[in-house]
Amino acid sequence: MLVDRFGRVHDNLRISVTDRCNIRCFYCMPETEVRFVERREILDFEEIERFARVTAELGIRKLRVTGGEPLLRRDLPVLIARLAKIPGIDDLALTTNGVLLEELAGPLYAAGLRRLNVHLDTLDRERFCRITRRDDLARVLAGLDAARRAGFAKIKLNAVAVKNLVEPDIVPLARFARENGFEVRYIEFMPLDAQNLWDRSKVLLADEILATLAREVGPLVPVADPDPRAPASEYAYADGGGTVGIIASVSKPFCLNCNRIRLTADGKLRYCLFAIEEDDVKGLMRSGASDAELAELVQRNLAGKWEGHEINSSKFVAPPRPMYSIGG
Repeated sequence: MLVDRFGRVHDNLRISVTDRCNIRCFYCMPETEVRFVERREILDFEEIERFARVTAELGIRKLRVTGGEPLLRRDLPVLIARLAKIPGIDDLALTTNGVLLEELAGPLYAAGLRRLNVHLDTLDRERFCRITRRDDLARVLAGLDAARRAGFAKIKLNAVAVKNLVEPDIVPLARFARENGFEVRYIEFMPLDAQNLWDRSKVLLADEILATLAREVGPLVPVADPDPRAPASEYAYADGGGTVGIIASVSKPFCLNCNRIRLTADGKLRYCLFAIEEDDVKGLMRSGASDAELAELVQRNLAGKWEGHEINSSKFVAPPRPMYSIGG
């Protein structure tokens, strides 16, 4: 097992397959002059599969494919099929903005993918354009419909909660999710933007969201037997009409339960979304390292994992990479 010095068992690997994206959410990246990694610096499918196999032998059981926007990666279903066949991996998921999902939902399902998280902050076209700087709401909704038709039974909607912007969207998203069998997960706005726009006053806090939902949609109760290491606190509607997730990274950090490590698209290993240091997986692989040497790097990286990101203290330092470069 991959256990750090605080006793946390790590069984979840997030793999970014590209830093490129086809929308420009203001809390993630600039609208113009975005600097992407050169293609030759991105891990190829063989390298990604090899690293996933090495970590599976160390105890990784869950994989999540992210970006950037992962559906921009050419032949992504080929990679999904490879990852789905790795011995020991019993959970494979993907996070996407949904813009290309209408075309790719079927091939992804056929490749073995069964869980999707689709980023969707609003159902309002004007606000969608304001947030993403693209007019693609209709394509995202078409993608969600295609995913259901393809057979995906577990679809979550990820919504970033920015104060004085998305308050009108909290209730409509919740009702949309209830009506369509999705789970909406509200994520507190985190300091991961590329333009240093974040400050704590712009965070729509979890307790405010829960109060709004309970008042305007229906009473909520904590789910029975929750996964203590899941990033989201889950609540069920008392009337049985579905569930809601809250990722309170700012107001209620869950660092002491963290079970995740991250591989960036350019082959760097990170023990935390907010990590300052990285280890060079790509350099090691491309220099001819053995699987044992890769495993040693993973264990060394985890040995240095901090207790938490200290986002609510004066010690906090934002990571040098923006979110799209780290991987969601």
